[in-house]
Parts: sequence; C-alpha cells; structure tokens
Amino acid sequence: MSNNNIVEIQELIKQFPVGGGFFTALKDINLKIEIGEFTGLVGPSGSGKTTLLNIIGGLDSPTQGNVNVLGIDLGSSSHNKRATLRKTKMGFIFQSYNLLPVYSVFENVELPLILNKVNSNERKKLVEQAVEWVGLTNKLKSRPNMLSGGECQRTAIARAIVHKPALILADEPTANLDAENSHQIMKIMVCLNQELNTSFVFATHDEKIMAYLRRIIHLEDGQIVKDEQIKNPEMGEKR
Repeated sequence: MSNNNIVEIQELIKQFPVGGGFFTALKDINLKIEIGEFTGLVGPSGSGKTTLLNIIGGLDSPTQGNVNVLGIDLGSSSHNKRATLRKTKMGFIFQSYNLLPVYSVFENVELPLILNKVNSNERKKLVEQAVEWVGLTNKLKSRPNMLSGGECQRTAIARAIVHKPALILADEPTANLDAENSHQIMKIMVCLNQELNTSFVFATHDEKIMAYLRRIIHLEDGQIVKDEQIKNPEMGEKR
C-alpha cells in the first residue's frame, strides 16, 4: 500500500443473498483515496454508495477483492482488529445523530476517548477542543433534547473528530438539516479537513454537500462510472 493512500480497493465485489440467489451491490470496484482527501461517493439511492462506505469502514465485508484501509487488510482481518481500527483511527457521522439522550454534549463527545482509555485530564482537554471546533462551547452541559438539529449534528461531528482520527466516514450527514445548517456543517468539516489533514469520505446525493467536495466518485448500479477532481469546490468548477 502506498504511503500516500489511506484507502486501496482492488476488484471489489459485494453480494447479498436474496431469496435463492444473490444481489450484486458492488462490482469491479477499484479505488484509491489519498491522505487528506475530501471525497464523495455520489449516486442515486441503490447505487451502492452506502455499501461501499460501510466496507471502507469495516462495518461490512467484501465478497471478493482486496480492501486495505489505513494499512490493514480488512478482508482478512478479524472482527476485533477491525473494531480496534474503527475505534482508534476512524470517525463516523450519520444522518441520524446517534447521540445518547441521557448524556450531555460533553459526555457524548467524550465517549470515544473513554473507549480508547484516555485519562480524564486529557479527555477534558480534547473534548473542550473538539466542541470549540464546532462552536458549541456554550452547550457543553446540554442534553440532545435541548439542542436544535444542527447542534445535534455538530455534536456528532465533535464526537467523530475528538480522538483526531485519520479517516472520517459520513453517510448523508446533512439529510435532516435545512440549507443554512447544511452549509454551516460542511464549512466546519472543510476546516477540520484542512487543519487536521483528516481524510473525509461522504456517501451522498445531496447537491449541497457536492458543492464542497474536491473529488466526486459517481456510482451507478454498483459500479464507478466517473471519477472527477474539482478545482474550486464552492464554485463547482472542474479541472
């Protein structure tokens, strides 16, 4: 695996059993993603983008092919090894915020650090830093039911980046947000990408997200049909 690549996929096929046969969700996927990229897997519902994102995140396994993420061969690694990789080097953002309702913003963001056995003093410093990045310092003690949708998603972003992962995977992260909050969320993630050199991979069909991407990988019927670099993301200008 190249030192510059955070993801390397070769000849990936993913099938799911359906009735007496199989449904092929992904076929002939070859893909490399470099460190620090801000990339989107884009396509209509059923195109395979979420399945591909889940395989990159080690949440699902390939039927055939090689998937190497952060130097780990996910196809041959154990469940525990994949779980450790997710816990230590990845962050996840979903359209449903998945916040624990009885926990405050501080406690929700702190969870990955507890799982990684970070000591309490360091946890406090990292949580406060992550919450400051997303502009929620004044909401540290608030529970999710006291927050707006945008604030809940910003909390989820803080939780995803608090342990400074190398790779963040985001599945339709603005689906439940209005336009103003969507742009605010995307601007936060662009800043984090630039400041921390964290790689972001989105699965989306939201044009508001696409406007910020620097690379768009188009999927249709489980195949990559187009892979384009974007010169000025906010302007949508292609190289």
